[in-house]
Amino acid sequence: MRRDGRTWLLRGVVLAVVHAAAETVRADFGVHHPTSRTVFEAIMLGVLVGVAAVWGAVDTWRDVPERGRVWLIAALITGWGAAILGLVGKSIFVDQTGVAELGGALTGGAAFTALLVLVPACIGFLAGRWIRVPRGADERTESDEPDESGRDERQRGGSRSGPRS
Repeated sequence: MRRDGRTWLLRGVVLAVVHAAAETVRADFGVHHPTSRTVFEAIMLGVLVGVAAVWGAVDTWRDVPERGRVWLIAALITGWGAAILGLVGKSIFVDQTGVAELGGALTGGAAFTALLVLVPACIGFLAGRWIRVPRGADERTESDEPDESGRDERQRGGSRSGPRS
């Protein structure tokens, strides 16, 4: 269980920092380049979605236990953590955003960020199934399949049919 705690905590903290940094950079870019911020925001949104989707696919590929639970908790941590860190980042580096923005950031902003992590991660789970090769699938042959007693040819001590190489 301790390993699972590290799993969701690692994903939640890393993605919270990534989302908060993206929000701070987005706000700063919007202040300095107000006419071209739409394209920048679309690219940034695509990168954030891609990070969660690829990480979800890798978790499926690596067969991480209880992926759904891990990513649900990580998404909640990311939402609230990114809201607080993004607010701090904007107040320091962009426009001295105050505590008055905290309520909106912890409700709507956190919910949007949590969905921005959870939905792509679930899509990544599906993509991970396509790239995952079942463990040992290419190593077993028909003669290695267990018989009625549950033992395969090598355990029974019998010989395999066909030529040996």
